[in-house]
Amino acid sequence: MTRHLTLTAAALLAGTATAQDFNAAPPNAPDQQPAFENQTRAPVLADDIALDQTVIADGLDHPWGLAELPDGAWLVTERAGNLRMVGADGALSDPIGGLPDIDTRDQGGLLDVTVAEDFADTRRVWISFAQPREDGKTATAVGTGTLSADGSTLDGTQVIWQQQPAWDSTKHYGSVLVHDGQGGLFVTTGERSNPDSRVYSQNVTTTLGKVIRINPETGAPMGDPGVAEALPEIWSWGHRNLQGAALDDQGRLWTIEHGPKGGDELNLPQAGRNYGWPRVTYGVEYSGRPIGEGITQLEGTELPVYYWDPVIAPGQMTFYDGEMFPDWQGDLLIGGLKSNDLVRLEMEADRVTGEARHLQGIGRVREVEVARDGALMLLTDEDNGRLIRVTPAR
Repeated sequence: MTRHLTLTAAALLAGTATAQDFNAAPPNAPDQQPAFENQTRAPVLADDIALDQTVIADGLDHPWGLAELPDGAWLVTERAGNLRMVGADGALSDPIGGLPDIDTRDQGGLLDVTVAEDFADTRRVWISFAQPREDGKTATAVGTGTLSADGSTLDGTQVIWQQQPAWDSTKHYGSVLVHDGQGGLFVTTGERSNPDSRVYSQNVTTTLGKVIRINPETGAPMGDPGVAEALPEIWSWGHRNLQGAALDDQGRLWTIEHGPKGGDELNLPQAGRNYGWPRVTYGVEYSGRPIGEGITQLEGTELPVYYWDPVIAPGQMTFYDGEMFPDWQGDLLIGGLKSNDLVRLEMEADRVTGEARHLQGIGRVREVEVARDGALMLLTDEDNGRLIRVTPAR
């Protein structure tokens, strides 16, 4: 049952500094070594800022994606297949109608949401989701429509892009949507998890385990694979399960993906480059056995900028650009699903120089966004998921 909250009725929780001992746990792959300094286990940054948490809305069913609207409201996806609006006053809407068919089994469901820069005029919305396909198979898909004036319906919804091929799996869909500021839309996908599907991350005639770039209006390819036989919408390949992506202050796309047992990766994917999975990876199988040849470097593949072992199980990420946290300007903020916290990476010259963990124990942080006023907005991926506003303690 959803409980409607207003800002005045929201729970106010004080975030306090906690022990930064996350590097004490041993790696799952102790014989693997980083390729350069601070590629993993970067110096620990002091968690010396107290944070206030205001629960704006709760009762959400495994919320996944978040997009701010011009009036201060937020669109929120629930993996169970619902798109909702949380008003600036914290009021939670009924499910918005007009969505396409969505497969909500296991890791499937309604995933990311993003809106047009000119939303105030066009009311254009994009969603990614697990699409039911032939013979019980599923695949990642992208749809778009316009939000009605009263916010109750997504009108004229069309599916503009479909992952190929569909697979008999309910895992590893990706999927994050990022407008690139140059007329394109990045779409991240997963490789569907199964041993027989994961190899297609290396197959450029498929869109499993890829970063895709398309025209947001038509779905037409706008990739740059640089390989004759590759599908033209492919931007990069050799990825496992990409569930975080964001542009930096130079307009470049960064991505973060789930590793196996160890090996969560932060990448700066370049057009036409191969990021290795499953031929090369940090981490091991869940059984503890090596993946493939158990190697971490291979000619023709790119090294991750950073990796975690043990994993944080990364959700969405964003580069901080706001006024409330001036010391965090340009830092990368990442939702930690398994680590149950907000991960902060200090960056310099495209390398990680330090890592901190904030709000330890807050829950499975699926999504983190920066509001227009500089506050952080977090979603917790739980049965009783919450939209939480985070500000410096007063």
